[in-house]
Amino acid sequence: MNVIVSNVNASMFNDLDVDVIKSINGEFSVEEIVQSFSNFFFNRMFLDITAVSNYRDVNTLKKLSSGLDMSKIILLLSNDEVVNSDRYISSLISIGIYNFAHNASEMKYLYDNPNSYKDVAHLQTINEVVHTDEVVDEVVSYDGVRVIGFKNLTSHAGASTLIYMIKRQLSKNYYTIALEINKKDFMFFNDKDMVSCTFNEVKGIIQKFKNANIVLVDLNDVDFTSCHSICDDVIFLMESSTLMINKLVMLDNRCFDRVRDEKIVLNRSLLNDSDIKRLQEEAGITFFSVLPPLDDRVDNSKVLFPFLEKLRLYKKVN
Repeated sequence: MNVIVSNVNASMFNDLDVDVIKSINGEFSVEEIVQSFSNFFFNRMFLDITAVSNYRDVNTLKKLSSGLDMSKIILLLSNDEVVNSDRYISSLISIGIYNFAHNASEMKYLYDNPNSYKDVAHLQTINEVVHTDEVVDEVVSYDGVRVIGFKNLTSHAGASTLIYMIKRQLSKNYYTIALEINKKDFMFFNDKDMVSCTFNEVKGIIQKFKNANIVLVDLNDVDFTSCHSICDDVIFLMESSTLMINKLVMLDNRCFDRVRDEKIVLNRSLLNDSDIKRLQEEAGITFFSVLPPLDDRVDNSKVLFPFLEKLRLYKKVN
């Protein structure tokens, strides 16, 4: 079943031949839309862009990604010049909104044939950056090296294997290397650009690979305060088993307080949306992303693309 959020263009939705379980009409804030539908199970949301307050500022729509699955949204654009500009469309793609239309027939087509990133990549302006008053992470810089660290928050949360899969994906478009600190697990991947080193060697090795675009770092036992001294971004990986979570809390009852404002990824998760929400509430955290169990022998691009886009690594990833 599907939902409709309409406003100025409400009449266009009358021609949709789809099952609708809920429909609201008017102008709403992003917070109101998220509150209405974040716990409401639906197949697709047909969203009239004029129903979103301050929709001309693309950062308003960007806030939707924190509460709704962008892959479920089909956005009906207005005739506004700003909304139809190359920059605005490029920014929508960066957010993860790949399905946008101008009329009912286009919406119905996208309902039956939803776009993936590959379908809209040609519309994205490679050097486009969404400007905002907030401090945001820069996109990949070709003049320097972007260093991204991964640290298991719970034991055995899968940092090494995830780094291997991400490196393999990014290497299609970037010169990407991976480092692991104080361990020797990377040797089993048989990849010359996956290097083992000590904490004291990290910065020297990054300098050695100064032509690289991206460096992925398995932080292992590096202490919390030192992680950001090495990396531009740090991803804390957590697995969902009761055993590992209770063990983590028993060893450090302030563990979630330390990472509350960090990028936390629930990795190898089989939890449903309801269980994920409950886990976030119990721990007092918000997951930056949720990744299911992945097979490192196959192409995982469909799962990894949204995660890489949120890290602002979407450019030229196709």
